[in-house]
Amino acid sequence: MYKLYSMRRSGNCYKVRLALAQLGIPHEQIEVDILRGESRTPEFLAMNPSGHVPLLEVAPGKYLPESNAILWYLAEGTPLLSNDPIERASALQWMFFEQHALEPNLGAAWFWMVLIKGGRDLQQHALEDWMEEGYRSLGVMEKHLSRQNFLADGRYSIADIALYAYTHIAHECDFDLARFPAVRDWLARVAAQPHHIAMDWHPAAVAAE
Repeated sequence: MYKLYSMRRSGNCYKVRLALAQLGIPHEQIEVDILRGESRTPEFLAMNPSGHVPLLEVAPGKYLPESNAILWYLAEGTPLLSNDPIERASALQWMFFEQHALEPNLGAAWFWMVLIKGGRDLQQHALEDWMEEGYRSLGVMEKHLSRQNFLADGRYSIADIALYAYTHIAHECDFDLARFPAVRDWLARVAAQPHHIAMDWHPAAVAAE
């Protein structure tokens, strides 16, 4: 069984948890609180020298880091990843976009404005750039999604999961999504997919019901 080292309030970790849930893949979730330095212990660094989550143990002693790499691995041979070379490249295009344009801005804003106490004041100098570049990225998505329902060739895929993670919580770090009706409609379509889970969902919550 897979072991997922994850932080519940991380958008990058949420991507992987959402894919695992939608694919019905059994796994064990191990919470790692990066704010308390739990990803910087010698034990964790032995598994992933970069000290980042998510981290998926795919076999005993074999670890796969980086959220989008994990998505690609999990989705291979499933409906979340096409077999067509052009459609696969389209999915990669949007996953690269997420990492170089969306996550560094929406993700950074979320981390400092929501997770870190006093983070807004600490990063005041960076907020303007994050907002400007974040809005630019949302504008790219808006234009694209005004023409089709999902990001990669009009079908739901790991590309949508990758960008959904931080986009659906952008309003919590001051981004005004009212300006992006196509993005908001897309968020609703992603949330309506079978076996969708919320970001704060955890298997233990189900067991306790």
